Amino acid sequence: MKEITRLLYIMKRLRDPESGCPWDKEQTIDSIKAYTIEEAYEVVDAIERQSMEDLKDELGDLLFHVIFYSEMADEQNSFDFRQVVNQVADKLERRHPHVFADLKLDNSEEVKQLWEKTKQNERDKKANNQFLLDDISIHMPALIRALKIQKRVASVGFDWEDIRDVLSKITEELTELKEAIELKEDAKRIQEELGDALFSILNLARHLKIDPETALRQTNEKFISRFNYIEEALKNQNRRLEESSLEEMDDLWNEAKIKQH
Repeated sequence: MKEITRLLYIMKRLRDPESGCPWDKEQTIDSIKAYTIEEAYEVVDAIERQSMEDLKDELGDLLFHVIFYSEMADEQNSFDFRQVVNQVADKLERRHPHVFADLKLDNSEEVKQLWEKTKQNERDKKANNQFLLDDISIHMPALIRALKIQKRVASVGFDWEDIRDVLSKITEELTELKEAIELKEDAKRIQEELGDALFSILNLARHLKIDPETALRQTNEKFISRFNYIEEALKNQNRRLEESSLEEMDDLWNEAKIKQH
């Protein structure tokens, strides 16, 4: 596509040792990774705000990062953008034999099972993966990594079959957390029990087919909206948050719950 060719040309101009942009020339694969994460979150933000115009803009920024990494890798004689595109195209065809070959699948659940099986076959071919969970990056956000760990072990049968067992596990972990707190265990032990409780709640989200990141983001926004209500109500009384009691703020919180339901 001529548009992609244009973008690749722009990237090479930006990285040109003599006439390129000073900032772009200084960047490395390691130095821009934080910006990439930021761009991905901005894509999600545009989706949640249902702004297609912003989504178009943010997707362009994210695509530019793919081009950026590919250009720097090409300079190191590692790979180029064409190889990135071909590799993902090959992967998609390989993981969708029900579309690009003659395999017949009846529903999305069978598609997901095939996808996991194909991914496992690909992992088995990697000599550096000694164990099932080896290639789950430690640098992922803990929530995402926990879900990937749970999905991976579930793919080989290590999973609760009944959601009531998942709920029982949550109760068990919360009880252990409560006991650690009441017994005034050291901070490391309490942190461990809290982590176990969080992990079990994430497992419940997985079984319910609810994305916990989305659920928590929605709760964050709900909390902000209700707290803004408290602050606005106090401002209308010419009062500051610091000048009100917890009981007063709690009453306004409950008022917000009713009005914003």
